Amino acid sequence: MKIQILGTGCPKCKLLFENAQSAVQTLGLDATVEKVEKITDIVAFGVMTTPAIVIDGKVKSAGKALSAEQVADLLKA
Repeated sequence: MKIQILGTGCPKCKLLFENAQSAVQTLGLDATVEKVEKITDIVAFGVMTTPAIVIDGKVKSAGKALSAEQVADLLKA
């Protein structure tokens, strides 16, 4: 599973990245969590508000810093 956090490095983007890492650890998933900070790469996903989370190439949330529990719910679905 590939999880990408889209954001330019703002505090909410950093929080979402940390929460995604926490959710992966809590669920014991074999997943990679990476940051995507280049504006051109973010726009390529069709995202206009950050932070956003992309799971296996699909945007699951944008404009909110989800909690670790909310990220875990997305990962379980």
